[in-house]
Amino acid sequence: MDTELRIPDGLGWVRDVPAGRLWLAALPERLADCAARWSLRVGPPFPYAFASLALPAELPDGTPAVLKLQYPDPDSAHEATALDLWAGAGAARLLAHDPDRRALLVERCVPGTPLHALPADAALDVAVGLLPRLWRPAGPPFTPLAEEAAGWRERLPAKWERAGRPYERRLLDAALGLLADLVGSQGEQVLVNQDLHAGNVLRATREPWLVIDPKPLTGEREFGVVPLVRGPELGHSPDAVRRRLDRLSAELGLDRERVRGWAVGQTLAWSIGEGQVFPRQVEVVRWLLGQE
Repeated sequence: MDTELRIPDGLGWVRDVPAGRLWLAALPERLADCAARWSLRVGPPFPYAFASLALPAELPDGTPAVLKLQYPDPDSAHEATALDLWAGAGAARLLAHDPDRRALLVERCVPGTPLHALPADAALDVAVGLLPRLWRPAGPPFTPLAEEAAGWRERLPAKWERAGRPYERRLLDAALGLLADLVGSQGEQVLVNQDLHAGNVLRATREPWLVIDPKPLTGEREFGVVPLVRGPELGHSPDAVRRRLDRLSAELGLDRERVRGWAVGQTLAWSIGEGQVFPRQVEVVRWLLGQE
């Protein structure tokens, strides 16, 4: 590994995975190849990173951009396709894509202030205006939410056991039951982003706010607000979570109970990662189930 390429702390988990170590070893060469291919001037990596290496870059004409080298996980496999579909409407523009290297060149949001810098209600105002622009009818190659949820249901019990049963069984049973009920009764299938939290919406100049870093699926709109409901960026308390659930459901015309059900299911599915448990995610599930 090139000692001059600092890997953000959030990406440290990849060193514990065999595929991750291979990816880290290949990063310096991949970075050099992309910089040469697109004639980029590249700065040090952004410190906030958990599933990719992102670096500020400049095109030959001085245009600011972001070079993103993705860890090869399935969640981000179609990120470039989603950005291309949005074509800059409410989201950062895709400038170039090298699928073989899992490399994206994306419009840089300037000044890049995250949405959670606003007061919570003002941030929700932005989200209410932005989300409907992103919910476009979509199909392949995006993974259907039904397929993703089936994977959560299949993997969750084993992950729970391997992690030492880190939370009470009733939470697991509730999530599995809700996912089973929701999958087959969805509404219109649109492009949704399973990681659209308030840290992935940035202040920009071309538009006031732009979405970055999509993890796209096709599913009903009720799922599309789940990352904002469960994310701690706009406050981590029972009242804050329920206020986001209530406001986003009401103002976007969504079925509140379906939003709540999807939030319980995805939040618990994402509460156990590579060798670690995220207790704040488990707290959110308890709050949404009324078990404080």
